[in-house]
This record gives sequence, structure tokens and C-alpha cells, in this order.
Amino acid sequence: MRDHARPDTIARLLAFLDASPSPYHAVASMSSKLMELGYGAIDERDEWALAPGSRHFLVRDAGTLVALAIGQAPPWESGFVMLAAHTDSPGFRLKPRPDLSESGYAQLGVEVYGAPLLYTWLDRELGIAGRVSLRGGATPLVTMPGPMCIIPSLAVHLNREVNSAGLVLDAQRHLTPIWGAGSDGPNVPAALATALSEQQPSRVAPEDILAFDLCLYDAKPATLGGARGEFVCAPRLDNLLGCFVVLEAFSAIGPASPATRVAVFHDHEEIGSQSASGAKSRWLTSVLERVTLALPGATPQAFSRALGRSFLASVDMAQGLHPNYADKLDKKHGPVLGSGPVLKTHASQSYATNAPAMAVFERACHSSGFTPQYFASRNDVVCGTTIGPIAAARLAVRTVDVGNPMLAMHSCRETAGASDVQPLVTALEKLCLEYAPLPPSQ
Repeated sequence: MRDHARPDTIARLLAFLDASPSPYHAVASMSSKLMELGYGAIDERDEWALAPGSRHFLVRDAGTLVALAIGQAPPWESGFVMLAAHTDSPGFRLKPRPDLSESGYAQLGVEVYGAPLLYTWLDRELGIAGRVSLRGGATPLVTMPGPMCIIPSLAVHLNREVNSAGLVLDAQRHLTPIWGAGSDGPNVPAALATALSEQQPSRVAPEDILAFDLCLYDAKPATLGGARGEFVCAPRLDNLLGCFVVLEAFSAIGPASPATRVAVFHDHEEIGSQSASGAKSRWLTSVLERVTLALPGATPQAFSRALGRSFLASVDMAQGLHPNYADKLDKKHGPVLGSGPVLKTHASQSYATNAPAMAVFERACHSSGFTPQYFASRNDVVCGTTIGPIAAARLAVRTVDVGNPMLAMHSCRETAGASDVQPLVTALEKLCLEYAPLPPSQ
């Protein structure tokens, strides 16, 4: 797959990763890109005037985004072709009253978000990023670059068995970052006010800050690794790489298409999707229904007819075969970095793929010039899941789970194959352009 590692695509990926230290920054970056492509922002609180060929996007709660490219044929005739990813990643979030002081250090009270590999966050240069709600009603984004704080390891001299018995971390006691020394250390409201004052024209005072949603993030930039640059080494590849390839596929598709194309970027997948903007909410259903009913000729049954002709590809990262732990994956279903995108299956529907949906994606891959890899978990290992099964159940649409293989999933810093990125973009583009509704029997 090496010939597929286009430098321009990888350069855009690295820039997107660096610009997206939080879900809110990722959505802001994608919104800017969509506006450059001619998509106009719409508000869910307004009446919508939609027309064939028009392009729109809307944002909910700053971390979830839906982009709409209205087709030339109405959805009840051609369906929706949907690509879905998620904007959040496992890590740490600041608690509402985060300022702590212990043994002469200023520390930050944090809460574990999702299921990160905890030890990988030790001894990292960490920044702080997210959104801040101000007294005047605005909620600007903020980035405090690293090294803003650090979670130091305990020295081996004080834990002699760590390399043989393993590292055991208590999330409450051992993972509190330090970010200052002495009795006059920093405090969060003052630091946020300074950062916001530097980012916008008007001065922000600490007392103007009413609330915030803030993440810790690895401040080291995304980069290429390996002897020949074959690896993407970066934080938040799960699942900002999925967001990137979906947006790239949308960028490559022109406005003329029979089917209405939809790109969905949900927040809160890493914590179960159960929120007003997560995949378990009815927001996407509401958006699609409103799109259907806003078009001329819609009848009361138009939305149900549209869903019956629709297809969704859930794009999330896949477990790659680890050479040091090869026995952890099924022998014939262990995808390798650099060998292309992955079809994910699970008989008990932790992934939503079935045979007809698999065939749709396989045809898109073959049309793109490659054969996909496959992932199925061992019978004695519990696999992860995605927004795919949730969306499939919520919308009752045919769904396939796909992604690119990676190593160190849920680490503070993950690894993926550089040459796998463009093939997935191309396959998703082909899927959007070539999909035809499946017969009812399928």
C-alpha cells in the first residue's frame, strides 16, 4: 500500500490532528473546511429552506457536527448515503473545581474520560484545551499549550518491582497532574483568563469565567515515524483519523449526485454515546427527517421510505496486529499497518456489518484498486464497539463498520499506517458516488 501514501494527504492529516486538541476544536476545524468547500451553516432552531444540490452543515453542543449535501433526487427515491465518525478520544477532563495544593505543589483535579491506557499519560508534556463559558454568554474555545502540566512517574528506586510485577495505578491518587511549585502557584481561572485575553481582542477577567469543559492533551505535535516514514505517530488517532478521512471524502465529491450524502461526527462515543449530542440521541434522526420533509413532494411516509433506501458507513479505527502480542488477535483476522483499510465484523453485533453491507464496501475498495483487510475478534477476547450498531438500531439502516488498523489504541500517543489513509478516503468517496439502494430482500 506504500504507493497510496500521498504526502499532501498526510500533511493535512497531521495539521488537523495538531489543530484539534479537543472535540470542540475538531468540530471548529471541520466547520472551517466545510465553509471553504461552499457549505453554509444552518441552525436547528430555524426553518430550513433546502434545495437539490445545496450544501449545509450544523453543529450541536460544539462537539457534534452533521454535513449535508442534498442530492438531485429526493431521499425517498435514492436514500441517504452516510459516513459517520466520532470526535472524542479517551483521556482526562478537568473537574469543575480543579485547583489543588499538595506537599508544596499546585495540582489539577482531573477525571478519567473513557478508557485510556492510564500509564501512557505519565511523564508527558500536557496542554489544556476546550471551551469556556463566560458571564456575557459567549463560549469561546481555548488552548493552553504544553508543557502546561505533567503527571510524573514514581522513580524505580521507590517501586523496585515495577518492571517485573507491573505498574498499578489508582486513578484518584496517582494521576493528579502537577502544574506549579510553591505556595503562590497558578490557578485555573487566572490561567484561562490570561489565555483567552491573548486569543481575543477584549480582556477576560477570572471572575468572568463561569464554567468550562477542558481536556488534557499530549502537546507533542503529530509526526511520521519508522525508517521510511511509514507510521503516523500522534495523539487522538482514535478517532480523529476517522473524522479526517470522512471529511476528505466529502471534500473530493462534487455537488452533482442523485443521493443525499451525509457526514456525521458525534461526540461522546468513548463514554457510551448517551448524551444529547451522542449517537444514542435522536438528533441525527431529527435532522434527517427534517431534511426529507423540507424537500418538495414529501409525503408522511417519505422519511421511512428514505431510511429503507439508506446506507451508513461507521468509520472508526481498528485493532492492528501487534508483533509482540500476535496471539491477542484471531490468526486470520489480524490486520497489519500498511496493508490497507479494514472491514470489522462481529456475530453478536458489536460491529454492525453483515454480508450485504460488507459487499457494498468491498465493491468500493475494489473500485479503488485494493482489497480490504478483515477484523474479527478472538472468541476469548471481548472486542470494542463503535457508533455503528447504535446508529443501525436507532435509524434502522444498513450499516458497515470500517476503519484503518492501528497500534496502542487508547494510548496517549497512538500509531497508524501512513499508506492506509488515502485508500480509505478513496473507498469512502467511491461509496458515496456509486452506492445504489439494496433490494428489500437484502
